[in-house]
Amino acid sequence: MKKQAISVAAGLVVAAAALYGVYQFGVTQGQKSTQPPTAAPADGGPKASDTAPSTGKRVLYWHDPMVPGQRFDKPGKSPYMDMPLVPVYADGDGGGSGVTVDSRVAQNLGIRTTEVKPGRLGAVLEVPGNVAVDERSVQVIQARTNAFVQHVSVKATLDTVKRGQPLVALYSPDWVAAQEEYLAVSRMATSGQADLRSAAKARMLQAGMTPGQVSAVESSGKLQPNLGIVSPVDGIVTEVGVREGMTVAPGMTLFRLADLSQVWVIAEVPEGQSHSIAPGLPVKVSPTGAPEALVGKVDTVLPDVNPATRTIKVRIVLPNKGRRLLPGMFTTVRFDAGQEKEALLVPSEAVIRTGQRNIVMVDTGKNGFVAADIKTGREATGMVEVLDGLKAGQKVVTSGQFLIDSEASLRGTATRMEAVPAASAPAAAPPEHEGVGRIEAVSPDGLTISHGPIPSIHWGAMTMDFKPPPSGMPKGLKEGQQIRFKFHMDSEGTPVLSSVQQSAASTAGEEP
Repeated sequence: MKKQAISVAAGLVVAAAALYGVYQFGVTQGQKSTQPPTAAPADGGPKASDTAPSTGKRVLYWHDPMVPGQRFDKPGKSPYMDMPLVPVYADGDGGGSGVTVDSRVAQNLGIRTTEVKPGRLGAVLEVPGNVAVDERSVQVIQARTNAFVQHVSVKATLDTVKRGQPLVALYSPDWVAAQEEYLAVSRMATSGQADLRSAAKARMLQAGMTPGQVSAVESSGKLQPNLGIVSPVDGIVTEVGVREGMTVAPGMTLFRLADLSQVWVIAEVPEGQSHSIAPGLPVKVSPTGAPEALVGKVDTVLPDVNPATRTIKVRIVLPNKGRRLLPGMFTTVRFDAGQEKEALLVPSEAVIRTGQRNIVMVDTGKNGFVAADIKTGREATGMVEVLDGLKAGQKVVTSGQFLIDSEASLRGTATRMEAVPAASAPAAAPPEHEGVGRIEAVSPDGLTISHGPIPSIHWGAMTMDFKPPPSGMPKGLKEGQQIRFKFHMDSEGTPVLSSVQQSAASTAGEEP
């Protein structure tokens, strides 16, 4: 009976051992099937056997388009996203500083190119402008003595007035006293009458009466208690500072008038094209809705640059016959800067202006595109002069530039059209990440580490290469050690170690 029990127990042990072996085999196979591909070597060099069967192109490496800086040496599932890795081929498709767009995709998206050619750019420059009041013609009418307002003839701004038209009637005690003195002297029949009349007339002028008002008193021989002030120009009223019943004091502004027989046109000229504008340059001004253009000359190039539009104001003086030009009216100003000049030209639609840079997308052939910075000059008739950055015969994209830029962003290339940071701005330090792992290989080029998940950079567990710290590789590191390390990503997306320390478990396990 005891032998039978021992036999049954031994059978159970053998069966349990077999079941445990099957379980361990299944776990090992599952881990192999779900293990992500290892990172590619730091040099990213292609292998002779890395050839895509569908295209026949040699594969440099595989990468996740959402994390383009990390490269893998074989296809598989991305450890970052739920998507397969994408191959990068040796012919430059996404691996260089440009981006390649399939010809069918380019046709569907409407990507068009044109050749950069030398040509004659018309020296004609057209810019917007607006009509303004000639400030030299502004007349300010002020009170010259204490007075009471009896009647106001012009009561609203922008009313038109004629020369000699009454504006306001005033009663001034000082004027009445001066007139009475003059009239009294005029009635006296003495030998010194002429001198007394001259002195009384001068007193009326000193009291603030105009020569016309003095002449009215002389000719009529009667007292003029309510004297009117008339308009000295033909124009419009831009300010009314008086109302009936008011009391005015010397120096108080009653009216402000503007003469519209001559107006200013203020043109906004881009600062890059202002070098050809000078006083005396003939211009043609076309007001909105006018049947024909008006001819004038540049009066002054104002020393002021608009920081928002980067334009310089140019003042043009124009005669305004028939008062057709009104303040605030929009115009088109056409400058004739002389003879035509031959230059390298591209269409205006091909140039992308970011505010700090002028960029074009250059067609490099085989559906490849790369961004190029250019220096632009004059612009006219839909063409832009290229001073630097392009050569004759190159092709630039005139439609679909931002679609190409979007493709470049997904592939992580250097063709992005983002603005260049200021040279004086210090570069921000890359974020540091920390992980725990095991050293698989040690070389002068860095460490190969099998590490666990790193939540700060959204990495899962994997085996990959790390560049050595800038200060050099720490001494005493060897394969199989458990370590705690810190790293950051460089400009190319490659992890660079900042520090490496042996973990407590690894130190405890070493023999003395």
